[in-house]
Amino acid sequence: MTATAALSTTASFSLRDPSLLPIQNGGGKTFDVLDPAASDEDGTAVIAKVHAMSQDDAKQMIQKSADALKPWRDDTTAFLRSQVLTKWSNLIKDNADDIATIMTMESGKPLAESKGEVAYGVSFLDYYAGEAIRPSSAGGGFIAPSPFTTDTGAPKGKIMAVQEAVGVTAMVTPWNFPIAMITRKVGPALAAGCTAIVKPSELTPLTAIALKVLADRAGVPDGVFELVTSDRESTADVGKEFCINPTIKKISFTGSTPVGKLLMKMSSDTVKRVSLELGGNAAFIVFDDADIDQAVDAAMSSKFRNAGQTCVCADRFLIHHSVEEEFISKLSKQVSQIQVGHGMKEGVTMGPVITKTSVSNIKEKVDKALSEGAELAFGGSPLPALGPNFFEPTIVQNVKPSSLLWCTETFGPVVAITTFDTEEEAIELANDTTSGLASYFCTKDAERIFRVAGRLENGIIGINAGIISSASAPFGGVKESGLGREGSAAGIAEYLETKYMYLNL
Repeated sequence: MTATAALSTTASFSLRDPSLLPIQNGGGKTFDVLDPAASDEDGTAVIAKVHAMSQDDAKQMIQKSADALKPWRDDTTAFLRSQVLTKWSNLIKDNADDIATIMTMESGKPLAESKGEVAYGVSFLDYYAGEAIRPSSAGGGFIAPSPFTTDTGAPKGKIMAVQEAVGVTAMVTPWNFPIAMITRKVGPALAAGCTAIVKPSELTPLTAIALKVLADRAGVPDGVFELVTSDRESTADVGKEFCINPTIKKISFTGSTPVGKLLMKMSSDTVKRVSLELGGNAAFIVFDDADIDQAVDAAMSSKFRNAGQTCVCADRFLIHHSVEEEFISKLSKQVSQIQVGHGMKEGVTMGPVITKTSVSNIKEKVDKALSEGAELAFGGSPLPALGPNFFEPTIVQNVKPSSLLWCTETFGPVVAITTFDTEEEAIELANDTTSGLASYFCTKDAERIFRVAGRLENGIIGINAGIISSASAPFGGVKESGLGREGSAAGIAEYLETKYMYLNL
């Protein structure tokens, strides 16, 4: 079985190239893909039906990927793999409007954000097309001085380290970045000579299907990049197969911390390489010497992108007490200008959260914080007139560090604020979490920049900026936010093994 989509009739969902979502009539189990900005009570939210693949289908895809490994790894040059990635990137760029439309319809993010993600997503293919032919990729390595000697004391032999593709890899990607989370994993894998099987989120499989169509057109060989589209019911079984199947040599997962821990445990029996990009609960510190206008701009871009549903979103705002009033006033003014609505509507700058359950969870956490003494500075409620999945941009101040709103990641458009007096207090509050993905702080003091950055327990730190991800930068967390890095030369290293050879010459 292959991943195909049968589109429902939806007036607002049309593509210039409908073949990006191939229609296959016939039997087999399917699952609905919903527009999160629409109501699911009258059936209008269903935008497509996608074939629900099972654990047995996953096994078949793994075997197909294994069969394709040797020709891709051993019988192609790095230059050819680079050219294929470049062609794939160019085809995505040529179809950017359609892919952005698909992404908005299934994830809810505004169309402008989806177009931005397409550009961000292809940047990984472009970057790893270049990385494929560098010494940091497969076939590269180094020669070290030999410690061995001849009878006369002269150096004997050569020590060589050669990098080779890990093998068949499996990726499980989330719904909040339907293209970028795939290209950020598949790009370096294919560049290194690995084959890749992706299980996209059951909430956003259409973007993945379109990517697969374009990969095929670009000349990615059959079996080198495959999809397993499973529904919620089968997702656990597919994930288990990825973990226990000995053919899979590496798993890369982006998602929740509990699921990441489970995948790590299940992968231990076959000693797989594992990359995990897990939950965050990012701190955003504003010191007393900060440029408040700059800090507010950074906060807006970090917090409200994708309605606050990113793993690096600022969640916990620590504001120096002397600038709290100014910061909240200026932030509230900008938040009031956010246009909430359907992502396909012109002028909309924030869409829905992904499900009704998300709305309920956000509301519950906000209400609990208020009952504990926090104060509402802006928003605080769902927006049922727009649809069941909308929640207004919200600012809550005087949040207690013991509050659920503070202690746990809130995947939604909520700013939780507390104040601090000293730098030491801010650092302690920021580090008081099991997560360690991203953090942000704003200051004009150069000495403080290096002092605070050195003490924050995070894999990613933004200083006077709210959007910091890039294909050329290593992305990943510490503590319970994961293992490994994506992006930069460190990203391709995740798909390489190092083989040591001693040549007695």
